[in-house]
Amino acid sequence: MLIQPIASSATRGPALADMDDETLLGRMKQDDSAAYRLLVERHVDRAYAIALRVLGNQADAEDVAQECLVKVWTHRHGWQDGKAKFSTWLYRVVVNRCIDLRRRPTNDCLDDVPEPMDDEADSVTTIHRGQVYGKLSDAMGRLPEQQRLALTLSYFDDLGNSEIAEIMQTTVSAVESLLKRGRQALRDKLRRSERDVRLALAE
Repeated sequence: MLIQPIASSATRGPALADMDDETLLGRMKQDDSAAYRLLVERHVDRAYAIALRVLGNQADAEDVAQECLVKVWTHRHGWQDGKAKFSTWLYRVVVNRCIDLRRRPTNDCLDDVPEPMDDEADSVTTIHRGQVYGKLSDAMGRLPEQQRLALTLSYFDDLGNSEIAEIMQTTVSAVESLLKRGRQALRDKLRRSERDVRLALAE
């Protein structure tokens, strides 16, 4: 998927595999492609997952993850040690690219693709799960961009408020406020959605 490493972990040897991101970045700045490939292996899935949560489109999410990880290599000599964790910097780049793409008109949406049903016994459960996910996704999509992003990073990607603040380039208190207002807005939208469904069924 996405960027395929050229060498396997076994051929790299245990020393490289045991290095932390900062050490690998130092080696990558010296044009060590094996260190770069290991960084890609560590972070490609998370970068893709964040992009998918924000964009809701698999093809765009793959493009964003690959583009941002290629940027890690092409901008390797400009990396400044100690300014931010590599993962935080990478996710910030992913999020910013996703925000740019969201401003582009598109008709693609993962919600239009039905979940596969294994057998008839699971049909009701699968349909119900899809309906719940659809309502949540729709409600999230109608939140202000900053609230939606903060909730996505907090709940779907399980990041702490301080890391979210770094990724969003804001303060921890601002993130806390975004999460609080986002949760309240989400509850209100879901309640209105349930009420609209009940009224439609009563007609």
